[in-house]
Amino acid sequence: MQIHQLESGFAITDAVTPADLEEVARRGFRAVICNRRPGEAEDHPDDRALREKAAKLGLAWRCIPVTPGEYSEADIEAFGEALGSLPAPVLAFCRTGKRAVHLWAHARSQGESCDIPALLAAARAAGHDLEERRPLLEAAAGKR
Repeated sequence: MQIHQLESGFAITDAVTPADLEEVARRGFRAVICNRRPGEAEDHPDDRALREKAAKLGLAWRCIPVTPGEYSEADIEAFGEALGSLPAPVLAFCRTGKRAVHLWAHARSQGESCDIPALLAAARAAGHDLEERRPLLEAAAGKR
């Protein structure tokens, strides 16, 4: 499990197993956001085992399942709401971390005083290039 911090109180990682959640808790995370869809792979029939393990460890759990590259306004809004309401630090994950970083960037782009180049740089440092999404992020930032 490779954890990459994108901002204070928020990080992403690739696929998480129930056993990984013990390390997540040891590292001090207080909440987890799952962006994997039920049945998307053999290793992820649904989030039940993860949700139950998170509860046993005292981790807040939120599931916002999305298809890669297909993020509705409701998905972005749900992710932003989760960032604002879950106890920090928060760890978000999907299969590779890409959906988690995309949703984070889209949610943050809608906030006050968003710095799009800083979002892109944080994502790049975590191994994800969001340059193709720059026009969408800038459009969302321009709507404020």
